[in-house]
Amino acid sequence: MNKLNLRKYAIPNLSLVLIICYAFGYLIAYINPTFADYLTLNPNAILHGQIWRIISWILIPPGAGNILFTAIMLYFYYSIGTTLERTWGTWRYNVYLFSGFLFTLAGAFVMMGCAYLIDAPRVAAYGAAEYFRVVSRSFSTYYVNMSIFLAFAATYPDMQVLLMFLIPIRVKWLGILDAVMLTYDAIVSPFYIRIAIIASLLNFLIFWLRSGTFRHLSPKQIRRRAQYRQSAARGEAERRQTVIDAQNAFGKMKAARHRCCICGKTELDSPDEEFRFCSKCAGNREYCSEHLYTHVHVTQDSLEGES
Repeated sequence: MNKLNLRKYAIPNLSLVLIICYAFGYLIAYINPTFADYLTLNPNAILHGQIWRIISWILIPPGAGNILFTAIMLYFYYSIGTTLERTWGTWRYNVYLFSGFLFTLAGAFVMMGCAYLIDAPRVAAYGAAEYFRVVSRSFSTYYVNMSIFLAFAATYPDMQVLLMFLIPIRVKWLGILDAVMLTYDAIVSPFYIRIAIIASLLNFLIFWLRSGTFRHLSPKQIRRRAQYRQSAARGEAERRQTVIDAQNAFGKMKAARHRCCICGKTELDSPDEEFRFCSKCAGNREYCSEHLYTHVHVTQDSLEGES
């Protein structure tokens, strides 16, 4: 089955589905906080039969706080997610998001193998069940959502947002700041957090950095895009000026009280010019001083012939 056949299975408005999952996660944490331990991405528990954790960890929201902060965060993730879906298309956005989930899932099992290799004394001291119950909390939707934001920042680098609702800042600077912080955390944190960060951001590294769409962020492409925008702005300014000039010219034509039937000269063009009506021409025909005595008289028969 090729990609074209799989496109029909893409879930539209996937960001809304994800936000609803987070809302259930907040509700569960409010009603029974300890129940969240049965939903986390614990590879040891999965291998012991708790297979629902393969999916249930998506219910764990990326952070916790008061109701206002939570509502703002959910709306923010919904906004940037739907924007990416409109820009990329439903299929590609689905692939990007689900690949982040799959990489995180795989990273949890990689972490389990590394724990037995490099941290075996602690696993034995605390017991495998308790050890992985604690460290598995690092594998959550937090870093997956960070990958969504990084993709948004790379797609719309020049978009401005209000930091703390007061300070306007371009999204690319927030993306760079988040990338620096994630890199620092990956360096100084324990190995299981390092694996969680790398696994959750693999979708950004693979599907974005290596894709053709990222090339527009290279210095040459940025310079070319800036030149195009400047040319487009100049063209738009020239077009508007042309429209204004045409409107002014048309306004002058409408405002003129005298106009030569031969050359079209008006008193607006030549304030010192004199205009006269010809008594020998049929109809009200007005001429400038240059054509008043040199024009061919218009008769009633010629007017009827023109009509």
